[in-house]
Amino acid sequence: MYCSVKPEIKNCINNLVNFCFLEEKVIWEKCKSVTGDTDPEDDKEFDGDEIVYVDLKKKEWVGTMPDFLQQLDGQNLVQQALVEQRICKSNLDVAVKAEKNPPEKIVYPRDEVSLGGRNKLICFVNNFFPPPVKVKWTKNDVEVTEGVTLSRYYPNKDFTFRQYSTVPIIPQEGDVYSCTVEHKGFPEPETRFWGKIVNIGKTVFCGVGLTLGFLGVGVGTFFLIKGNNFQRQAV
Repeated sequence: MYCSVKPEIKNCINNLVNFCFLEEKVIWEKCKSVTGDTDPEDDKEFDGDEIVYVDLKKKEWVGTMPDFLQQLDGQNLVQQALVEQRICKSNLDVAVKAEKNPPEKIVYPRDEVSLGGRNKLICFVNNFFPPPVKVKWTKNDVEVTEGVTLSRYYPNKDFTFRQYSTVPIIPQEGDVYSCTVEHKGFPEPETRFWGKIVNIGKTVFCGVGLTLGFLGVGVGTFFLIKGNNFQRQAV
C-alpha cells in the first residue's frame, strides 16, 4: 500500500527541518506500508530530491542529503512516521482498490559500447504503481546473477515510482542480453532485449573493400571499351 500527503506550498515544516522553504518549492511526504511485498518506509522529498527516509521496521531514520543532517530531529521523525503508518493502514481498504499502473522499461549501456570492453547495462523501470518490481537479467538465454544490482524504488511527482537495475558486461560479438520485469500491472513478466552485437569494424572494412572492388571493375570496363573504340578508329 502507498499513502501520500498532498504537496503543501507556502507552509513551514518546522517538525521536519528548522527553517522555512521558499514558496515555489514543494514538500512531498510519502509513507509506504506493509502489504507483504514491501518494507515499511516513510520518506520525505524537497523539490524532487529525497531528504530523509525512516525504516519503520528498524525504527531508524536515514538522511540522504548531507546538508540537512544536522537540522533534523531524528527521534521526532521516527515518531511522526509511526503515526503516519497507522493512518496509512486505516486507509488500506480504499488504497488497495487503486489502479495498478504497469511500468515503462528501457535498457541501455552506461558507456559507449566496444567489443571486449567492460561496461554496464541499465534497465530503467519507470511510472509504475504500486511498488516494487522484480528484475531478472539473462545473457544468451542464461540467467545472470553475479554483479546484478537493484536500486531502491523512488517516488515520482505523479505518485508513481521508478527503479533501476544494472548488470556488468564484457560484450562479445553476437551477445544478446535481456531484462525481464515482473509487476502486478502485467498479466505476465515482460522482457526487453539488448543486442545482437555485431563487429562493426569488420562490417565496415568488408563494405569498403566491396565498394572499391566494384569501382575497380567499373574503371577497368571503361578503359577496355575506350581501348576497343580507339583500335577501330585506327583501322
